[in-house]
Amino acid sequence: MRILLFIIIFSIVLMIYGGANYYVAFRLWQAFFQILLPAYTMLYVGAFAIIALTPLGARLARRYQSGKVINFVTIVGDYWLAAIYYFVILWLLSDAVRWINSVLELLPEGIAGESMAAGITVTVLVVVILIYGIWNARNPRVMSYAIKIKKTAGNLSRLRAVLVSDIHLGVVVDNSRLCGLVNMINKLEPDIIFLAGDTIDEDVNYFAEHNMPQELGKLRSRFGTYAVLGNHEYIGGEAEMAVEYLRQAGVHVLRDSYVKVADGLYVVGRDDMMRGRFTGRARAPIAEVMQGIDRKMPIILLDHQPNRLDEAMAQGVDLQLSGHTHRGQFFPNNLVTGRIFDSDWGVLRRGAFHLIVSLGFGTWGPPIRLGNIPEIVDITVTFDSYTEKGKIISGNVVE
Repeated sequence: MRILLFIIIFSIVLMIYGGANYYVAFRLWQAFFQILLPAYTMLYVGAFAIIALTPLGARLARRYQSGKVINFVTIVGDYWLAAIYYFVILWLLSDAVRWINSVLELLPEGIAGESMAAGITVTVLVVVILIYGIWNARNPRVMSYAIKIKKTAGNLSRLRAVLVSDIHLGVVVDNSRLCGLVNMINKLEPDIIFLAGDTIDEDVNYFAEHNMPQELGKLRSRFGTYAVLGNHEYIGGEAEMAVEYLRQAGVHVLRDSYVKVADGLYVVGRDDMMRGRFTGRARAPIAEVMQGIDRKMPIILLDHQPNRLDEAMAQGVDLQLSGHTHRGQFFPNNLVTGRIFDSDWGVLRRGAFHLIVSLGFGTWGPPIRLGNIPEIVDITVTFDSYTEKGKIISGNVVE
């Protein structure tokens, strides 16, 4: 049954992707190639088909082969996914303008028609979008929040935490970008670091072969680095290997388990909710995971996907840290994630429960971000024992 469902979903996705490529190929042919290169129509069709198949072909090839050529083809395929996405949107807008003009006759003929000018306009806009999206994806910011938990935490009056989610370490987010991430985090001098899933992209072997565990191991904090797995560690089919390499990097991976930190608070880590789909073994219920926890102490929960918040609230969780959404990664996908999740980015408060969702540091698939900025989340948590006034860092204060 699971295989049949996969085949159905994959077929639908393939049909949509194939239709999008056909539409864009036809519109570009109308705008340029039927005028400039009418004798090379079949060559154009063949070349377009090859590049359209690049994203799928590269991912299949990576299962059996590695190397610089495969890596290059993978990146080209990822850029093509972004290009085809915006080509479709802009050509649809162009067609809509042309249809409206045919009814209302608002624009001179040729501007709204099937002209080379329209093709040039659409193509230039796609190139500009991709260039900006690539630059934006490579320039993360630090987002600061201040949270107050009305519980005492032993001798801790405050906790400076850094949250990073969805790094997607691999071919696109490579070692040089990981080095930049580590430096940014260490400059914040955190007490504790949280990695909220999808730290590694699907190719765990690439992560290991390019010395990423060693670079990740350079993270420095007072109480250590704690992580949970995301759906992409499972999609890659090597979740156990991912856990091992993360542990080699000095990261404490919590899989339906918890740990007491500084004898003042609990950090709970839930396995990703997609685990059951890929392994056949569902994650444990949160009530079972949290057995033995003293609810009078502050409880921080790491859960990759910000779903089923009522379960965490019912168990007395004070602060949940999540990622996964990418906030759509590029506009207008954020309009969808904003409806799927109670919160796809930022802080959400319900009574004593707080949720912080990071839109992520890296990218998956198209290596661009549009309509949001990649981030590292700097969180100052204060507890009831903290009485000094006016010392909370600047940011969004939620009490």
